[in-house]
Amino acid sequence: MDHVARAELVVNAPPERVWDVLTSPEPRPEIMFGARTVTDWQPGHPISWRGEWDGQAFEDKGEVVHVEAPRRLVVTHFSPMSGQPDVPESFHRLEYVLEPVDGGTKVVLEQDNNPTSESAERNVESWRTMLDGLKKVAEASST
Repeated sequence: MDHVARAELVVNAPPERVWDVLTSPEPRPEIMFGARTVTDWQPGHPISWRGEWDGQAFEDKGEVVHVEAPRRLVVTHFSPMSGQPDVPESFHRLEYVLEPVDGGTKVVLEQDNNPTSESAERNVESWRTMLDGLKKVAEASST
């Protein structure tokens, strides 16, 4: 279970703008599959993502682990749609790192607790899609 999914990209917007989009409660189809993020962003407090995917309501859940605006965000994540049991061993740790680069922000997202390298690579594709949406929204709103 030590396979890590890692996705990264550069967003042409400052870290503060990327952070605002990443932590916004507003549902956006481009980010987290259109889910609404519900949390107070306090470490140790719950976080959930509520939305609809392929016509079916879902609610993923986790806990806020670390918040260092606008640089680093760590949360745990569990999706009932994974088919895994709702036990601590089924949760992933998601770490977002935002680093200022010339003209924008490099965003790195890592997800641990993947059982195989193949499952990690499948998750990389999903996270790339989410990061592409983050980029789209952050760049459109910073112009």
